[in-house]
Amino acid sequence: MKIYLDHIGIACDDLDEASNFWNLIGLIQGNDELVVDQGVTTRFFSTSSNDPSSPKIELLEPTGENTPIGKFLTKRGPGVQQVCFRVENLVEMISILTANGVQMIDTEPRLGAHNSMIAFVHPRSTGGVLVELAQK
Repeated sequence: MKIYLDHIGIACDDLDEASNFWNLIGLIQGNDELVVDQGVTTRFFSTSSNDPSSPKIELLEPTGENTPIGKFLTKRGPGVQQVCFRVENLVEMISILTANGVQMIDTEPRLGAHNSMIAFVHPRSTGGVLVELAQK
């Protein structure tokens, strides 16, 4: 199964303030998207205008303190929150991982930003990094 780096998610307190650097270095800013189920507003920055599948930076601003990103910011402050890999078949990838003892946060895909199906791998199984798996 093919796997690609999709994006790196960065938790921030304010999308506009956090966007300055990414705009300055020439990344291409996309539109904001409210993901109600996760209590977050996202803003993606593309590394290429010619290749929609190129890796991106995702800024994550919480809609409240009791959301996953709100709690992350309270505990750790702004910074890298997750690394996301795009897979061809999310259900199959979850099955492979769980069959090999990998601890999943999501054992079933759920809806994420850009209408992607997503699932998170627990940091205990990845050396401390929250990994998101996504299928477009």
